[in-house]
Amino acid sequence: MIKTDISGVLPFLPGAGPDSELEKKLEAAHKRLEAGGEFTGWLHLPSRAGAAELKRLQDAAAKIREDSDVLLVIGIGGSYLGAKAATDLLAPGFDKPKPELIYAGNGLSGARASRLLDYLKDKDFSINVISKSGTTTEPAVAFRIFKGLLEEKYGAAAAGRVYATTDAERGALLRLSSELGCERFVIPPDVGGRYSVLTPVGLLPIAAAGVDINALLKGAAEAEAALSVGGMDNPAWLYAAARQALYDGGRGRKIELLGLWEPEFRFLGEWWKQLFGESEGKEGKGIFPASLELTADLHSLGQYVQEGERLLFETFLWAEPASALRVPFDPRDADGLNYLAGMSIDRVNRTALEATKEAHMSGGVPVIELSMGELNAESLGALLYFFEMSCALSAYASGVDPFDQPGVEAYKRNMFRLLGKPGF
Repeated sequence: MIKTDISGVLPFLPGAGPDSELEKKLEAAHKRLEAGGEFTGWLHLPSRAGAAELKRLQDAAAKIREDSDVLLVIGIGGSYLGAKAATDLLAPGFDKPKPELIYAGNGLSGARASRLLDYLKDKDFSINVISKSGTTTEPAVAFRIFKGLLEEKYGAAAAGRVYATTDAERGALLRLSSELGCERFVIPPDVGGRYSVLTPVGLLPIAAAGVDINALLKGAAEAEAALSVGGMDNPAWLYAAARQALYDGGRGRKIELLGLWEPEFRFLGEWWKQLFGESEGKEGKGIFPASLELTADLHSLGQYVQEGERLLFETFLWAEPASALRVPFDPRDADGLNYLAGMSIDRVNRTALEATKEAHMSGGVPVIELSMGELNAESLGALLYFFEMSCALSAYASGVDPFDQPGVEAYKRNMFRLLGKPGF
């Protein structure tokens, strides 16, 4: 289970820790979640995953691996960030796997789309298009473009290479996929996009990458059981409480930096930013989520963190290392590194974390530390669920609805109007 260490926060709080009033808010938030309601289907999703649906996902993933060099995953926001995070973490490597997962429809760059079209012309590829409505501009445009290439290459057989993940009852993508006759997977109606990584939204591309989705769900189900008990012994409560204690009470900590100590965690940070940003940032409230790739960003943003405005706090995420690589001995010692000879690179990295935590705290920055044990499918499933639970609790405790995102629609309405879409 994920461990939450707030010892690096306590010196910045007036009492011994989060106060009783905040604990009452979290208790009310937990009860509200357990009572159910719109978009709370993720809460018990891991323990209720259906065997038949998982088998269908695994069969589709096996077919993709057999007949495709590339799986093109078309989606934006929660429709791709969780899958990208999981596949980067659990299927890393410099050699491109088969199938290679490429993500499209998460922007509107004509240059990138053109390069991708050229790249795919000589590849066998399939498409997993993910959208609840099918009308979000970025993925809809991408699907039209790349479906055209698919049909040009494969003719009538193109439909067998399209996998649509969409609403069960309505929407443009549901109609389009029905007309195509392609295989379809359902986004549960009570699960919002940013909480959907453990639904077919994330599970199909994750399975196509060769990751054991049963193990991923097993870890999430174990977290679901462990985090169902309230109180500050619950690490999700403790994380939510530490965040809110630093944000409230006039302490002015309005920015959270998620410090990631492995480069493959980069897209976990992107997924986390959407989860917390869309869930908490409304009604003039919310902690701004940002991420750091460490130790690299210590040589760029580290100066600001150490001595800039005291508006921020950090959350360090640590996974136990899996590498035995050590610093070699050099008899000439021209670089002066023999004092590290025989030490594992990961030991040096962990020492960097401890040194950074000490330095930043001395500079006035509170630090929360999250530990997830060894990185594997089970521990990642637990981490994803932990963040979802922490986020929902934290948002409710701050007085906002974690499951809507009214502000996202503002730019869409303006864009539709400026582009001349009928009705706008």
